[in-house]
Amino acid sequence: MCVPGGVEMYVAKHAEFVIKRMPDTGRLHHVTCHSFEPEPGTSGLGELLGEAIVEHAPEQVEIRTAFPLARVAGRPMPCGEAAEDPAAVNAPRKRMSLRAVLHFLYDRAGFNRWYPAMDGRRSQAVLRRYLLAAAQGVTVKGGTLEERLFVPEQFRVAEAGEIGERRRRRLSMLLSPETDVQFKMAILIGQLSGVEATAYGRRLTVKHMPDAPLYMDEKAWVRAERAYGSTLQAVDADVERKPRVVMAALIYAKREHIYQVESLSLMLTTDQWIPLEGLHELPLIEALQRQGRQFIKPLKYDVKSAASFPNALLLDAGAAPVALHVVSPFMDPRERAAKESVLRSSGETAWTWLTDKGMPDLPPPTKGHRTVHLGTNRPAP
Repeated sequence: MCVPGGVEMYVAKHAEFVIKRMPDTGRLHHVTCHSFEPEPGTSGLGELLGEAIVEHAPEQVEIRTAFPLARVAGRPMPCGEAAEDPAAVNAPRKRMSLRAVLHFLYDRAGFNRWYPAMDGRRSQAVLRRYLLAAAQGVTVKGGTLEERLFVPEQFRVAEAGEIGERRRRRLSMLLSPETDVQFKMAILIGQLSGVEATAYGRRLTVKHMPDAPLYMDEKAWVRAERAYGSTLQAVDADVERKPRVVMAALIYAKREHIYQVESLSLMLTTDQWIPLEGLHELPLIEALQRQGRQFIKPLKYDVKSAASFPNALLLDAGAAPVALHVVSPFMDPRERAAKESVLRSSGETAWTWLTDKGMPDLPPPTKGHRTVHLGTNRPAP
């Protein structure tokens, strides 16, 4: 048991029997337990729970997205002027963006947390396996997230033909129009490895599916470059271990086996797939890994700024997570002000690293700390 008296859990059956935590009990587990989950307010998850993410039962989670998974044929409804005396005024409901869905799956799969035993064990095959497992039991738009999620399997030249056939069979759902449905869409998650201009727009290459590029409208890609310029440039940073760019793309079949990107979201990660808000976090994350520490990287989901959240939560330095904060001179002035406001409210004891100075010593690990593996909300990669 990870804490005296234990915490109630249950057994689920997927490919095998798995011990999983009950909803809303993550904070009751010991911080080193794989089933531990920090308070929702330490990430962007808190703003979505109960409205955009609804747990109907331990094995039944519904997510409500701001984007469709099908385009319906026909004319859009006209947008008239607001009535002066409406019958009712409705408050807007929270809905998840594509980025929030990517963060939700990443969080649920456990790729935003790190234990020393994970070192060198995260590959494309592992990423795919746990992301697909994270989609199990999740419903979206009246269907299942699992059937609309595609993650490329690890590419092997000797098996290119078989891999391609399995990919085409999996994405055949995009080639099955229904009544009044112009086309269906799927969510593809993979590492963006290249972009080039063509006569048909931009060709996006996804690592591990080099023989099946995606296409995106030129104007849409220009907007993506403007929104994710710093993320795209980060792969060329002067660092020893180059970061990756993970893409979540909403795709459809423009023609048979020609995949078009409707929208996308990009996320920077370390070479071990740990999410980053920017390059300023990379030295901290790598220092934590070198020292064999256990930590969680909070994700922002749909909040505009992650400055109010810790840059990392250290799990092995006491009975509660220890917040680690990073302040960069290149931060947007508003984000820097938000981070400094959080630090003032935390008091002088908050661990803070100003990146234009040397990194202070990390809080030492608690003597005799151990990682508990009795149960998990999802298998930790």
